[in-house]
Amino acid sequence: MIKLNKISLIGVDLAKKNMEFTFKGPLSGKCDECRIRNVCFNLEPGKRYKITDVKEQVNPCFIYNKNKVSTIEVEEIKNTYNIQNGKRLMEGSSIELKSMKCDYLTCPNIEKCNLIVTPVKKIVVNKILRKLSCPKGYDMREVEE
Repeated sequence: MIKLNKISLIGVDLAKKNMEFTFKGPLSGKCDECRIRNVCFNLEPGKRYKITDVKEQVNPCFIYNKNKVSTIEVEEIKNTYNIQNGKRLMEGSSIELKSMKCDYLTCPNIEKCNLIVTPVKKIVVNKILRKLSCPKGYDMREVEE
């Protein structure tokens, strides 16, 4: 089965090949007036995407600081999360995502360990990817939803 990439728009400063992001949805009420908003919002909120190509086409935008958005091609990628108590995790199990509230600011995993999840989100662990090295000694695993 051939997986088709989607075309979307992103601020010119963010338009870099291989950059990954989570689509959150519309940024502002000003978007309601935009003639190309359907291209910006053709992605699913909460899903992760990777930029596979940055096109030459640039469009005007009311929101971004340079008033421009780049046309990009994206592919959907799996959501991954860092979960504590890795030894008790099992593939196929349902878990509730919680923030670690970790204060180790120089850790490369801090953003994925300190999740901001509102409302509370439950996921099914599709795959346990790897054991993480935690500078505070927590038993952490990276899992795929």
